[in-house]
Amino acid sequence: MMARFIFTFLSFALALLAFKAEAAPLQARQIGDLQCNIARLQTVSALGQAQNLLGKIDTTDPNVASAVSTASDGLNSAQAGIKTIGGAIVSGQTAPADARDQVGTGLTDALTALDGLDSTDPAVSDTVSKVNDAISAGQSVVADCK
Repeated sequence: MMARFIFTFLSFALALLAFKAEAAPLQARQIGDLQCNIARLQTVSALGQAQNLLGKIDTTDPNVASAVSTASDGLNSAQAGIKTIGGAIVSGQTAPADARDQVGTGLTDALTALDGLDSTDPAVSDTVSKVNDAISAGQSVVADCK
């Protein structure tokens, strides 16, 4: 539910920002071009989907439950970083570097936690795939949003 709210909020914010093409150079850089905003949307979308898929992993085994909890904490941290970045963009401020780092660290922590789980379990492999999608989209944000 929270992932859906964040996804909706950031989608709306990105749509609004797409219409501010006449902004000053710093703001234009923060708002980004079409490719930048697509990458941002892909990051938010993959992150929300990963969070939803994470809930489908069977946690009856205590080790799996611990890994899922750690992965969930990482995804929550990444979402909080994205929320901070989105807030900065909407208000015309520079996106804080520590929020970018928070997103990267959260995604890495989630992926690391899931790496030790049974990858033949479709719930695990689907979740890992979405976390990797979020990481890839995040790397596109770094590359495209200059």
